[in-house]
Amino acid sequence: MLDNLDKYDIVLASKSPRRQELLSGLNINFRVENVDCDERYPENLKAEQIPVYIAKLKTEAYKNLMTDNTLLITADTIVWSDGKVFGKPADRQHATEILKALSGKEHQVITGVCVSTVNKQADFFTVTNVKFAELSEDEINYYLDNYKPYDKAGAYGIQEWIGYVGVEGVQGSFYNVMGLPIQRLYQELKIF
Repeated sequence: MLDNLDKYDIVLASKSPRRQELLSGLNINFRVENVDCDERYPENLKAEQIPVYIAKLKTEAYKNLMTDNTLLITADTIVWSDGKVFGKPADRQHATEILKALSGKEHQVITGVCVSTVNKQADFFTVTNVKFAELSEDEINYYLDNYKPYDKAGAYGIQEWIGYVGVEGVQGSFYNVMGLPIQRLYQELKIF
């Protein structure tokens, strides 16, 4: 599958081990490059505009390293709840605040993806609704004591313990909540 990609040097510009794992599931050859860029965004952006904007920033940060046969994949994920964006927590206290804010509510996980060559660029976003049960302070502390959610938007990994005990329901792509809407990315890659 995806034989159309054989002509490309596929680069996933992401430090996320979850994105790397998910892209590996497509059985395509790719390499990983870390891209550091300023991920600040204009304050007037809302919901799905934010991760798409940041994915494009990551693409721009890598552009000067691309060759004619490079196919670059960048992505960014946010959690959106009550009109606020929740990215990666800065520290334990911040992670606690985020998890308390999400407890007992539905939120949206939004991933923006940018797929680029030197001559073509496509960007898209995927939204998944996640319903959290009420989380006790002990449950939040247990999670933070035993897992490392500091590199995860919304301070949680759905594939970890907190997902097992706290997620009441998911409407949309489960893999999007992990950080990469792999089914949608597959559809985009088929036409590249």
